[in-house]
Amino acid sequence: MEVEALRKDMVAAMKAKDKVTKEAISSVIAAVKKTAIDEGCRDDISSELVDRVILKELKTVKEQIDTCPESRDELRKEYQARYDVISRYAPKQMDAAEVEAYLKETFAELLATKNKGQIMKAVMGSLKGKADGKVINQVVTRLCS
Repeated sequence: MEVEALRKDMVAAMKAKDKVTKEAISSVIAAVKKTAIDEGCRDDISSELVDRVILKELKTVKEQIDTCPESRDELRKEYQARYDVISRYAPKQMDAAEVEAYLKETFAELLATKNKGQIMKAVMGSLKGKADGKVINQVVTRLCS
């Protein structure tokens, strides 16, 4: 995902008077800019950085939904709407079957050791941003047992 595509969608949301979409995209753009400044690449924002920030924002909103009290239904709906908007921009994540196939193909020798710590250390670097850490952990645990 490119920052310019996010900006164009935000402008389109403003023109359509879609407040929820505009605010969600605006928060993602702000987070991207902040991360870019922190990492020292203010002018040259890579699509990898944008994808990483989108996934982080998605995770944050998911946590907000999960921790929202049952009595605050309007707030929960607001968080859910924001989650739905941000999830449209998130890169596709690998599911458990895809992760398992990748691990068996790429890390077959390491899997044979059954050393979960070593496997996780090697795998997390190559699958960062492509699959959820929880899914990777579950697959590695199942393969090591």
